[in-house]
Amino acid sequence: MFAPLENVSNKKDVRHYLRQLRKRQPENKRQVAEKCANHYLKPWIKRGKRIAIYWAMGSEMRLNSFIQAAQKRGAHLYLPYIEPHSLRLWFTPLPIKTKSSLKSERKRGQNKFNIPQFAGKKIRADRLHTLVLPMVGIDQRGYRLGQGGGYYDCTLAACVGKHVPQKIAFGFACQAVAELPCEPHDMRVDYFVCEKGAIKIGSLKR
Repeated sequence: MFAPLENVSNKKDVRHYLRQLRKRQPENKRQVAEKCANHYLKPWIKRGKRIAIYWAMGSEMRLNSFIQAAQKRGAHLYLPYIEPHSLRLWFTPLPIKTKSSLKSERKRGQNKFNIPQFAGKKIRADRLHTLVLPMVGIDQRGYRLGQGGGYYDCTLAACVGKHVPQKIAFGFACQAVAELPCEPHDMRVDYFVCEKGAIKIGSLKR
């Protein structure tokens, strides 16, 4: 884990490389990894806490068993809500229903994923206790590589000087690399959780 990247240096190429690694995992291996990773994420569940998760798209790590456990234990789950013409996210409550029966308010974007957006009382990130972030890649410094939209970086930057939620990048071990290309606006996470465990950023030997 946290292996060096070879022959890729810019963000576009790194994204393509890591997406392919994630996508090529056999389904049986993926299911085992998701079960383990969800288990390692569950200690963050506390009754009454506000936890933002994400709607898994494509080959992203799914949060199914974590969601079930969090709802049973009385945590409040939220999903990101993208306001038109803004990079700063709102967060709306995840309806307490099975995923197959959820109906979105609208679908955001024209891409093939069409990320659903749910209605409900919106809150900002500084009202959250924990923020679980999807990822394409993560490095040992805590820099996360996302889809490239800049939504999470803008959202977290707006928390500076306010309450900042605990930030957890959630994904597969194959997405961890020694060092990612980064820019001044990139925000670091506090933890990386995968099928191999929960890793606190800063505790790694460089």
